[in-house]
Amino acid sequence: MALFSCGGALAAPACPAERGEPLVPADRALCASLEEAVRKPGALPQNEYEDKLAEFLRNFCHRNEAAGWKSDKYVRDTGPFIGTFDNGKWTGQYHGTHAPSVIWYSPDMVEWLKRNRPEDHAVSASPEPVPDGAVMVKEMYPPPRSHCKDVEVEHLFPLNGSAIMVRAGEVSQDGWFWGWFGWKDGDWTPTWPASSANAYPNMGFGLYCTNCHSSAKDNHTFAALRNIKGEPGEPLVYLNHDFYLTDQFQTDALAALRRKGLPLPPVEPFRTFHEEVGAEDDAAEISKSMLRARRSQQRPYDEEFAEIFQLLSGAPAAGAVSSLPSETYDHVWIPAGKPSAKSRFMTSDQCIGCHDAGGTGLQFHMTEPGPDQKLTNISPYGTWRSSPMGLSGRDPVFFAQLASEIETFHPESSALLQDTCLSCHAVQGHRQHAIDRHAETGECEKMARAALDAVPYPPDDPAADLAHYAALGRDGVSCTTCHSMVLGKQASDELKDAPQNACVAERQARINPGLTGLAQTFTGNFLVASPGELFGPYEDPKKKSMEHATGLTAAHSEHVKSSEICASCHTVHLPVLHRGKIIGHTYEQATYPEWAFSSYRTGETVDGELPLGPGAKAQSCQGCHMPTANARGKPYRTKIATIQEYSGFPQAEHTLPPEDIDLEERDDFAKHTLVGLNLFLTKMAQQFPDVLGIRDEDPMLPSRRGIDPLVTTEAAMLEQAGRTAEISVSDVTRDGGTLAAKVTIANKAGHKFPSGVAFRRAFVEFTVRDKDGSVLWASGRTNGAGVIVDETGVPLAGELWWTPDCGARIDPQARAHQPHYQIITSQDQAQIYQELAAAPADVETPSCGAHAKPDGPLTTSFLSICAKVKDNRLLPSGFLPLEGRMQIAAAFGAKADLAEDVAPVSIGDDPDYAGLGADTILYRIPLADIAGEPAEVEATLYYQATPPFFLQDRFCTAKSEDTRRLYDLAGKLDTRSGPIADWKLKVGQTATASVP
Repeated sequence: MALFSCGGALAAPACPAERGEPLVPADRALCASLEEAVRKPGALPQNEYEDKLAEFLRNFCHRNEAAGWKSDKYVRDTGPFIGTFDNGKWTGQYHGTHAPSVIWYSPDMVEWLKRNRPEDHAVSASPEPVPDGAVMVKEMYPPPRSHCKDVEVEHLFPLNGSAIMVRAGEVSQDGWFWGWFGWKDGDWTPTWPASSANAYPNMGFGLYCTNCHSSAKDNHTFAALRNIKGEPGEPLVYLNHDFYLTDQFQTDALAALRRKGLPLPPVEPFRTFHEEVGAEDDAAEISKSMLRARRSQQRPYDEEFAEIFQLLSGAPAAGAVSSLPSETYDHVWIPAGKPSAKSRFMTSDQCIGCHDAGGTGLQFHMTEPGPDQKLTNISPYGTWRSSPMGLSGRDPVFFAQLASEIETFHPESSALLQDTCLSCHAVQGHRQHAIDRHAETGECEKMARAALDAVPYPPDDPAADLAHYAALGRDGVSCTTCHSMVLGKQASDELKDAPQNACVAERQARINPGLTGLAQTFTGNFLVASPGELFGPYEDPKKKSMEHATGLTAAHSEHVKSSEICASCHTVHLPVLHRGKIIGHTYEQATYPEWAFSSYRTGETVDGELPLGPGAKAQSCQGCHMPTANARGKPYRTKIATIQEYSGFPQAEHTLPPEDIDLEERDDFAKHTLVGLNLFLTKMAQQFPDVLGIRDEDPMLPSRRGIDPLVTTEAAMLEQAGRTAEISVSDVTRDGGTLAAKVTIANKAGHKFPSGVAFRRAFVEFTVRDKDGSVLWASGRTNGAGVIVDETGVPLAGELWWTPDCGARIDPQARAHQPHYQIITSQDQAQIYQELAAAPADVETPSCGAHAKPDGPLTTSFLSICAKVKDNRLLPSGFLPLEGRMQIAAAFGAKADLAEDVAPVSIGDDPDYAGLGADTILYRIPLADIAGEPAEVEATLYYQATPPFFLQDRFCTAKSEDTRRLYDLAGKLDTRSGPIADWKLKVGQTATASVP
């Protein structure tokens, strides 16, 4: 970028930051009063502190040389400025760690440098800590520095803002309050209250700045005495191609304009990486976010949706539904001192600087070329953040389900329900709350849903005391959840009574009574490692940078690559509640056991081999859900973090040696994609980020150069859908008065399909078409709301459970549903692969369990699963018979009911459910029912994460704000086009065959 003066030939460009009058403090008394507060970050609520700091900077109080503040000698570079001649013109690009800079140092910072980093003798091997309250203000200017190198620093206006460091060694692990501030109008907004853009914080403790500053030898600073005015020595210098900025190297047209004194064409202003991170919060972005929010509020409900679904409390008016708290508030860092149980968990934004792509603005490991000439982010943070695991603490479907549980299904067990459900979906907040409260009271206090609404602003709000736990909870199944997990008997025995595992044993006894070993950890009741330790898959990790930034030590452990790390949360064992009492236990989800009973099992755990050994298609959970190769099958090889390295970065002073911070490229790099097929949640996040309180671009790889993460997650889900199952049509015949065809669906997943929560379902749409493609006959057709209907548009039995006004259940004891079919003959029959359960009968002692007869109504309550009505979900290949399942279940420490609960239910004598991993349906259609001449048959497998009966049951069983929010999102979601058109997602490819 170049900014030119209007001088004569060979004139040097003018400094755009130069001002005629010196920009120095005018009110020294004001500055003195502000400085007292500025030097004590952490002593005030952040909003109050930022107000003080902003006023201090706006008044240039840091340029107070009379009070002992000192500056750099001049504007200095932080990296090279490279000129390129292309298409007949010169352009330049800056490659500094910051923009060209002038740092101002408080007097105590200068004295520290003199004592610990003198220029005239060796630097101390044991430097003292920078004193609390020391300040550095790094003013930044447009490159190259030659524009402004000869201007007195007091006459410079910081056009590119400023990075601020204020020492607070007793507050945070890294010991600094970090910030970015801009003087220009609209450049900077305070972190609190959060903006509508839900932006990454401009200021605070534990910010991404540590991805570079943790490479400093000590004290997180590269500051050198030689840079300061009046001290011996000169700053580092870098290659600078500023020669082309004179007339001699400009085009004739441009030179002519300058000679005539005419205006030059405008040039794009230079923006530092720090400004790009803050750009989420600038005026233009806030305006865009506000417009998006208004549009989402004003968007009308889909007419068909509103006709079918009504809300018990009445449809919300425009703008009447509250948003979830802003992601800006999800910010929990490691406090000063040795890591302890009190700081066992932190939010993912403590990992973002290093384990997201583009965090330094200079290196772009963990990316690959994407569409629209942008980069696709394949980093751990970038792929996890927008996954269902990353969104679990903000999942609107989960919150609405919980509302139904505590308002209608089990209000007498509300506290138990909330605590149990939050232990998975808000795991970190739940765990830290239990740890802290147990340390204070000796009791295991339960966590409530309302706690997740807490934010730290305004600080005098009584709920602000819970903001720490709320932030951890909303962060979902986050980094320090999985990477601190321990597995195996030895580690469990050593750590089960440790403070960081407070209350886990109590929950295990309540949720998993009688289970041992791995099974004891089901329903998210795993143990975690000692504070200060995080596990990863690679040997010999470079530890210093993470230790400097967070106090945590990276450790190698093979268990993070095992499927058992998924077992605890993806095997959900829950109590069955009836009239406020626990009458039994059942497996609400069994995705991990389904895999362990299939031919995909690896046949081993951390504690050794399992009975029956590996299956014929052995593959871990990570093999599908954390791919190590791109879509073309090329394995990834990349560095696993973005930090300021010694090599490959502009030179800096007082860094750690290369052996500590130069990272190697790693094989088997695994994307943290972690997706299934819940594209419906992803689409809600894409279309309504304001309602979910999330940002829609990655702050380290913003949309100017990177693909938005939610778009990448969608692509991953569509790729997953393409390989999850395969459908084919065969044996199409026309015999007398009947058209017949076989449709075979092969399950390619390593577990049942669908799997996970019981309400997921898949179904087959089979159509007969004429030569023009018009539908003549159909089984499994849907309306625009995803309701499966017959040829007249009437919903099939079981599609809706309530009367339209939510006034009553439709014949609940009939338990109406589509049975499992081997033969389909009419358009009011459809093959739906699903699990349906009945609640306990309304008697004193209902009979529940794997062998119980369904007596109660169909239920969507996770804690009312008394008896299975139907489970014809597609089995995985090689699904073991009962005896084999029981052997493996026993090895897990589970009882026989685990092996029994995963068995198919109500599939008749269908031979396809003998472990083949497929199902074949015969369609036998009377030609008299086909309105025209059939030419082709077509079969498609569709998936619904939230079927109509499930949504209706949410809307008719609770009045909470969470229920209203789901109704608002679902009713306004664009499902008229794209991959979730008509509320269904295609799985695999459509199969066709000609009719003879």
